[in-house]
This record gives sequence, structure tokens and C-alpha cells, in this order.
Amino acid sequence: MIDIKLIRENRDLVKENIKKKFQDEKLELVDEIYELDKQYRDIKAKMDEERGEKNKLSDEIGKLMRDGKKEEAMKIKDKIAKMGKEIDTLTEKEDTLSKDIKEKMMVIPNIIADDVPIGKDDSENVEEARFGEPVVPDFEIPYHADIMASFNGIDKDAAGRVSGNGFYYLMGDIARLHSAVLAYARDFMIDKGFTYCIPPYMIHGDAVNGVMSFEEKENMMYKIEGEDLYLIGTSEHSMIAKFKDQILKESDLPITMTSYSPCFRKEVGSHGIEERGVYRIHQFEKQEMVVLCKKEDSEEWYNKMWNYSVELFRSLDIPVRKLVCCSGDLADLKYRSCDIEAWSPRQQKYFEVCSCSNLTDAQARRLAIRYKKEDGEKEFVHTLNNTVIAPPRMLIAFLENNLQKDGSIVIPKVLQPYMGGKEKIEKK
Repeated sequence: MIDIKLIRENRDLVKENIKKKFQDEKLELVDEIYELDKQYRDIKAKMDEERGEKNKLSDEIGKLMRDGKKEEAMKIKDKIAKMGKEIDTLTEKEDTLSKDIKEKMMVIPNIIADDVPIGKDDSENVEEARFGEPVVPDFEIPYHADIMASFNGIDKDAAGRVSGNGFYYLMGDIARLHSAVLAYARDFMIDKGFTYCIPPYMIHGDAVNGVMSFEEKENMMYKIEGEDLYLIGTSEHSMIAKFKDQILKESDLPITMTSYSPCFRKEVGSHGIEERGVYRIHQFEKQEMVVLCKKEDSEEWYNKMWNYSVELFRSLDIPVRKLVCCSGDLADLKYRSCDIEAWSPRQQKYFEVCSCSNLTDAQARRLAIRYKKEDGEKEFVHTLNNTVIAPPRMLIAFLENNLQKDGSIVIPKVLQPYMGGKEKIEKK
């Protein structure tokens, strides 16, 4: 959510930002909010005036009573009673306007960075850099589900009978590999100075509304029937909401955390659920990184965070590239975002494995997360998040890039301690 001062003082900037995101249907909201805010401030000013006058009259009653002027005092009491009713009416109007303004403000997208490329959707994202040499081996790379099956490592048929499409069983060495990369990613981030955390996997509706747009909520979140609880789509949701309504100390910033969680997603939209494989599914596990910091530090942290992703994937011998997200591909709360994409030797192209975002103060405003500066002034924090590793999708890149001609999988040195010292896993 943006600062309403932007709409009061620079509506053209807000409208131009909406156009850059190709959301012209929201343009009229800016003027609606502007007019509602004028009404709100007029009512608030009138209420302050009425309360001030009421207090003066209350003081006058005391003097009149002391002077024995009871009749005059009673007339003023009647006047105060009428003013009280007027103030109650104004208070109701103020509350209604405040809720209406907030509801509309929640739909206005965050102001994007000046250097974000303008484009309608992810097809117009821009490649910025590559890390590692993409290799296409001289033998055929099977589909990732077939690689897993060659190790007796996946059973989607059974998962379909038990849970339906979009679920899976991982078994044996593949399941162990899945857990190994999560453990390695956890320790990798701890070594970077991040605090490890396991968060709640369900959060209240007000927390959901604080961390994501309404459209994302509808397309992603599973709601628990009969309760104000949602299954998280990523641990970022509960990690940021951990600080809801808090005033932090300036000395506590930055707060850097890495969190593990299962993730649950409806995956409503054009992409759909993958029938055979595990690229787009309803349930997966992820290691996440989250940062809360001062506004002057958020861009530096953004660059650190996506670079951590590159470093981690390169340590596993996986070539990657950085793809800058264009304006139309940015969720409403994002100031800027980039994807780290891994090389697929089978498809001979890159695919997304990490997404790093700077949301500036958009989430903090929704969740009322501030910090107190040394001079006593309170300011909203900036929030950032990035995927560390999200298997089983990450396993696709790992298996394809470490597959040998004989069907075995080489285990990079950094991962061997998490695999019981194994240097490779063999086909069953």
C-alpha cells in the first residue's frame, strides 16, 4: 500500500505508475480516493473543532455552577448534549470513509523503480546476466519425472489416488536428495548471518491481506473452512506478518531470517498444474530468505539477496541467469523483482527457480510495521524476500545438470555431507 500523501500531492505520478503496469481500469480509483480523502479530512477537522468547543463549554459550566447560575449552566449542558450527538454522527462518517479509503488504497499498486523495464507480462522480462556455462551433453536427457522414476524416487499415480492431481510421493535417494538440498540451503543462509526460523504454516486473513494483493490471494491461498485461517503459499507470508503492529528498535535492523516451510498453492490461472512432473504443483517445500531493514538499505539488501541465489546454485554446478521482471509481471506490492533461472539441458533453455523482490514499505504499511529512530520519529520498515531453494522444482535443474551418461547422478562436494558421504546415486 502506498502513502496516501502521494495521491494528495502527486496524483499524476500514481496514475502514470498504474499505466506502466497496464492496469488502466484502476485509474479512476485514484480520483475517487482523492475526493474521499478530502471528505475525510474535512470531517476530521470539523470533529476537532467541535470537540474543542465542547471542552470549552464544559469548562464554562463549572464556572456558572460555582457562580450559582444553574439555569444558564443547564442550557449549555443541552447544547453540549446536541454537540455530542453531532460528534457521534461525524465519527461514524469518519469510520466509514476510513474503511472505504483503505479498501481502495489496497488495490493501488506500489510505485515501481524507475529502471524497471516496461512490459505487459513475463514474456517481456529482460535477461541481465548469466553465471556459468550452459552445457548440452552428447546424450539424451530424459524428462525429470522419468529420471526420478529410474531411481524409484517418485510416485504420482499413488498421490493421485490419495490426494488428486498436483501432488506426489518422493522416495528413497530422491527423497533424501530433496531433504539434503533443503538442509544445505539452510546452512548456507545461516553462514551468511541469517537467523533460522520455522514459522506457522497457517495465518489469519488480516495477515494474508497484509502481505499480498487480493488477486494473488484468490489465485494462491487455500482457506480452512469455517475458520479465519489460510495455508501459507510461502513462509514469507508468516515471516513478515510476525512483526505485524510492532514498533521495532532502529538498533535491531536489519532483521535477516531464513525460514523453512511446506507451501500450499491453488495455482489458479493460465499456467495450471503439471500432469506428469513436479514443476507446478499444489504442495512443495521451500527455504526462504526475508529481510526487514531501513529504507536507505533496501536496495543494497536486494542485490545481496539475488547474488546469494546465484552463489548457491553455482556451488551445486548449476548454470543460472538473472532475469529482470518487467512492469506488467510485478505483483502489486513489488517495487522491483528479478528471477534467477536455472539451465535445463533437456529443454535447452532456462526456467525459474528463485524470485527476489524488494517491496519497499508496501507490506509494512498494510501490517503497521515501523521502527523508532534515535530522534523518536517512527518510520515504516522496508521488506524483501527471496527464494533460497524450492525443491522439488529445484531438483529438476539439479538432476538434469548432474546426470551422467550411465544414468547416475553426481553429487557435488558441498552436498555430499548431507547425503551420507555419497559421491553419486545409481539407477535402480
